This record gives sequence, structure tokens and C-alpha cells, in this order.
Amino acid sequence: MNDKITTLSGSEINPFCFGTMQWGGKADPAASERLYHQCRDAGINHFDTAFSYCEGASETLLGVFCKVERDALLIATKVGHVGGGGKTSLLSQFDQCQKRLKMDMVDVLYLHRFDPDTPIEETLETLAELKQSGKIRYIGVSNFSAWQGVDALHHAKALGLNIDFFQPMYNLVKRQAEVEILPMCAAKGITVAAYSPLGGGLLTGKYLRGEQGRLIESEMYAARYEPAFMREAAKRLCDLADELGVNPAALAVAWVHAIPQSRCRLFQPLERINWLHPLRRCHFPCQKTFITKFLLYLQHRHLQQTGLKKHERHHHHRGWYCWYFSRSTPCPTCKSDPFGT
Repeated sequence: MNDKITTLSGSEINPFCFGTMQWGGKADPAASERLYHQCRDAGINHFDTAFSYCEGASETLLGVFCKVERDALLIATKVGHVGGGGKTSLLSQFDQCQKRLKMDMVDVLYLHRFDPDTPIEETLETLAELKQSGKIRYIGVSNFSAWQGVDALHHAKALGLNIDFFQPMYNLVKRQAEVEILPMCAAKGITVAAYSPLGGGLLTGKYLRGEQGRLIESEMYAARYEPAFMREAAKRLCDLADELGVNPAALAVAWVHAIPQSRCRLFQPLERINWLHPLRRCHFPCQKTFITKFLLYLQHRHLQQTGLKKHERHHHHRGWYCWYFSRSTPCPTCKSDPFGT
């Protein structure tokens, strides 16, 4: 994590960031305002929005809520999810972002996704222009692969820029970022703002209780979290949370927060922000003993179910993707690992 990132007033950034994707959509203005103030009460001073969120309503509401304390906050938005990464489109979108937020300057501007049809040089030159004109302070990339991020960083350096934030999907059951993205960010000194730490609500236990949400209402989310092991992990997380006397959402977010490179970005179930308070000072459940207990809990159960061979098991301790391997498909790196015998 880059410790040089601060608010305009020079304040340190809270380890947690609140994503406002639902503001102006499922969260009406009144609910959105309550969430904003609850975040502030919990010490959160980093808010994330995007040009494409709720047709601009998310940015508009955030701009209203944060007006009186703008300099005490780090505000991030994103462009390029639609329209590509070309200069004309990015500048047009960012101009609308500024008008909605009512801000002459936005702290962090992300490329919302990689655009294979636009040379990365053109995209980064556009961001360089915005930074040189004082309209943005930091640059980030979202939903990039590791190689795309490294390529962007290489071209950014040539322009005197840096990639300050990297935003991957990352949670207990979506851990692909561990393979290359997190190590790359650690090596390059890039702050990770992981999104979807609750797995579309799966890790809150809401679906186990028969509640509605994106995994039921959205085909994309339903497919993303369809594998049975993910549902099993959610159940085990809820069991452990009950044992520890905490909200499972707090435990899921704490797990992501425990990754050294991560500055966790929160996507929060509406009206359920009370679980943030145990994380306020990271007293609990970020303690290593609880995180370790949970990992061992899941690992033991998984080994029982899959019957993985001994030479495959060391990868569980190292965070690799043995959940995707079976007895007939051993991990391809085991033979070269000294612990793989």
C-alpha cells in the first residue's frame, strides 16, 4: 500500500473504502445519505463511484453529501466502462463526472476496464493531460489483468506518471488476484483497492436466510458465484461468525483487509452497515488468530471433501487455487516445489 496517498487536507486514508454503486438505484437518496453518514461515523474517508453507476445518480449524490468536508475525503471515480479508452470519450465522460460531483478536481481517476481497441499510450496521455491540468491527483486501473497493469505502468512511467491504484475483484471465494495481481502490486508499490469483498452478498449469509439480492436478480452474478464450493464456504463462514459472535460480513471484509497489499474497497448490503464498527480500529476480527482459524476451518473441510493428495496440499497454506483442482488434475507446480513431496 502506498503510504503517500492522502486526502487534500493531508489526512491518512482509512483502510476501508465505500463503493457507491447502488446510490441512486436500489439505495434511494435518503438511504444513500444514511449510508454516507454511517461510513463517516465509522471513520471511512474514501469513497468510490463511477461514470456508469446508476446513470450518474451515484456521482451526483456523493457530490452533495461530501460538499461540506470535501478536503477531508479521498474521492475516486471511473471512466471508460462504456465508450472505450480513446481521448475524446474519456475527456467527455470525465467532464460529466466533474459536473455531477461538482468538483474541479477528483482525487482518483480509474480506467474502469481495459480497452483492447485503443492504444494504451493514447489512454495514458489523456490521463497525463488531466493530471497536469490539476483535475486529478492519482491514477488507477480497474479490472485489468496483471500483464495489462504492468504494460500500463511501463507506458505511464515514460510519461512521468504512476499507477497508484489497482482495483481487482477479490474475496474468499474469488481469489484469482493472488496468482499474479497481488504479487505484482506488492513489487511495484501499487495500492490495491479490492472490490466485492462480500461476493455480491454471498459472504454475508443473506442467501442462506432466503433474502433477495444480486445473486438471485442478476444472471451475471448468479453465474459468477454458482459453484457449490462457494456456497459451502459462505455457510462455513457464517458458522464461524456465529461462533465468534460477529457479523459474517465483518469477517469476510477482515479477511481481505488482512492481505498486506490490500486497501479493501467495500460494497455493502443496503441498511446493514452496523458490522463496520468492529472494524473501526481493526481490534477484531483482523487479528491473525481469527483469520488463521478461519482459513484452517475452510481448508480442513475442503480436504475432507476432495481427498486431495499430500503433494497438492501445501498450496492451501500458500493461498493457491487448489479449490479448482481435483485428484485427477494435480497442481502443475507441485513437482518443482520442495514441499510438494
